[in-house]
Amino acid sequence: MKTYTREERYLFAKKKLNRIKAFYRHLFWYLAINVFLLVLIGTEMEWKGDEFWSFGTFSTAIFWGIGVVIHGVTTFVPDLFLGKTWEERQIRKYMEKDKRERWE
Repeated sequence: MKTYTREERYLFAKKKLNRIKAFYRHLFWYLAINVFLLVLIGTEMEWKGDEFWSFGTFSTAIFWGIGVVIHGVTTFVPDLFLGKTWEERQIRKYMEKDKRERWE
């Protein structure tokens, strides 16, 4: 198992923090825009007498919400599919391959 230097640990932590900040920005804009859209659509439908509780009213929130959930999973559960150990194995594999190709 490799031990990381203080600088490497700092860079990993900074990268993780940037991913978390990006997720929270995404969540903020998702909430802000969808609340705005629902209020706008709701007032327009009230004038026209249309049904508010329909799929079309919430389709943007539903599909964008799926994207937010996926973003959250990849941010907070990174080892679910292609985790850190997989990433380290791939880096070592490509470094070894590069090393062999240069010296052969």
